[in-house]
Amino acid sequence: MKKILFFLITISLIGCSKNEDSATSPTPTPTPTETFIRAADMSYLPLIESEGTQYKYNNTVQDPILTLKNAGCNTIRVRLWQNPSDGHCGLNEVKSFAQRIKQAGLKVWLSVHYSDTWADPGNQTKPVAWQSFDFTTLKNTVGTYTSLVMTEIQPDIIQIGNETNDGMLWPEGKLSTNESQYLQLVTTACAAVRAKSTTTKIMLHHAGMSGSDWFFSKVATVDYDYIGLSYYPVWHGTDMNALQTKMQSLSQLYSKKILVAETAYPFTLGWNDWTNNIVGLQNQLVPGYDATADGQKNFLLDLKNRIKQVPNGLGFCYWGTEWIAFRGPTSTNGSSWENQALWDFNNNALPAMSVFSAN
Repeated sequence: MKKILFFLITISLIGCSKNEDSATSPTPTPTPTETFIRAADMSYLPLIESEGTQYKYNNTVQDPILTLKNAGCNTIRVRLWQNPSDGHCGLNEVKSFAQRIKQAGLKVWLSVHYSDTWADPGNQTKPVAWQSFDFTTLKNTVGTYTSLVMTEIQPDIIQIGNETNDGMLWPEGKLSTNESQYLQLVTTACAAVRAKSTTTKIMLHHAGMSGSDWFFSKVATVDYDYIGLSYYPVWHGTDMNALQTKMQSLSQLYSKKILVAETAYPFTLGWNDWTNNIVGLQNQLVPGYDATADGQKNFLLDLKNRIKQVPNGLGFCYWGTEWIAFRGPTSTNGSSWENQALWDFNNNALPAMSVFSAN
């Protein structure tokens, strides 16, 4: 009897010990899986809508943000200029637009140009209000401005500069001639983002594959999350295998998620206004993808599938999604992109919208 009682007490103690261990041991927190980003740049939308243009789905007027959401788009990209001459793409407009995007249940991807106008590989002009600053003041202003942007807009993704192949805020931040100063500027901006948010992802953005190895090697010590590449066949070549290979090598070398931050393709080589188009020639196309509605859709689907095959591939963004010929058929200051938009010449959503689906 004593042996049986001893055995029962021992079993009870062991059971209590196991229960106590399970109660006190922390449950490992699973690493969240990042959702594949299916984004559309819609930066011109507030301007276009302000001039009375409406977008359609199946010949019925529909909020274009809703059209994109219904198609499967989960992120809207918006550019921000510091003090644009007409107010469009300025802080007030972008803040209001970002609120609309969030209310629709979509994420906000903010492309901060650190300029009053277009910033790209050939243009990185300082805002007029910052022109006379010495470098220390410029750097501090970058930090203050970035903090303000974070507070006002609270983006899910923020680009520190746009297509910064040779830095930003020239001449002080020109990477090829003032490497140390560019790194100080971008580091200051990234620190301002981190101080405001633990969830906003930081992207550094390079246009095309050529020169991308040099650029990302220079920023290897910067605290950022995503590599962004622009890919337009008209400027960056029609070899999509080269793009896929470059994405894989960059993401593996720097252990970063990677996205195609800008891309587009024509559904026709025709035009719908008198503003000269960027793309209009047969030799600007990727072999196998005609300038048709199906060709546009299939190009984008191929691109999406290639990104998914890259181990760290995280998504894509279609640029000029909304840039239809909104000022009429004879306008010379309408759109140079209407044949690459995702709404046709009757303002109807095109089949390429289906590529935003989660599948």
